[in-house]
Amino acid sequence: MNFKGLLFDLDGTLIDSLAIVDLAWRQFARRNQLDEDKTMDFIHGRPALQSVQQLLPDLSKAKQQHEFNLLNEFETNNTDGIVVLNGTRELLAQLEARDVPWAIVTSGTKAVAFARVQACQLPMPKVFITADHINKGKPDPEPYLLGASSLGLDASDCIVFEDAPAGVTSGVEAGCRVIAIDSHYTKQQLAAADIFVDSLAQVSLSAHALSLDFKA
Repeated sequence: MNFKGLLFDLDGTLIDSLAIVDLAWRQFARRNQLDEDKTMDFIHGRPALQSVQQLLPDLSKAKQQHEFNLLNEFETNNTDGIVVLNGTRELLAQLEARDVPWAIVTSGTKAVAFARVQACQLPMPKVFITADHINKGKPDPEPYLLGASSLGLDASDCIVFEDAPAGVTSGVEAGCRVIAIDSHYTKQQLAAADIFVDSLAQVSLSAHALSLDFKA
């Protein structure tokens, strides 16, 4: 699979922050008398403020912003229990060693995303697209279009790594090829992706070309 640049989602793709996300959003659901499980099904892969606005459309903008601020502060300050997913360090080390263009494109805020990358001691990409940079979040294609252009590339020359349906849709609509990670969604839910892998441990950089190899 040839490419010129790689675009990675963060949560559920490079790292596992599900325990913190689950705790933060279940608290949010209980505060606002929402069904916890339906809330969790809705929010993954989407910017937090966008989720708050859509889940609580009857609140004033000020109260929506307050709820978002509570979530953002909690998730920024709580990084215990966040772990690096299998294969992440190895693949990123290959990219760094060969100076391959890559970016993180996350629905999280800059504060939350940076805190998680630093807590996991991952390399910091030169291009880091967060919710603070975009007008329309995933599943809109804007995040991955911005990620590709920020690398100086066309989206069609980039491969997206995603774990959530909203992110897969964003990558596909941007014109990227998409590799879906088996994190916490089924193959059926991620069926729009080009390739489905259990983890990044199945993906490696080819030795003699700018392409990816896959193993069972």
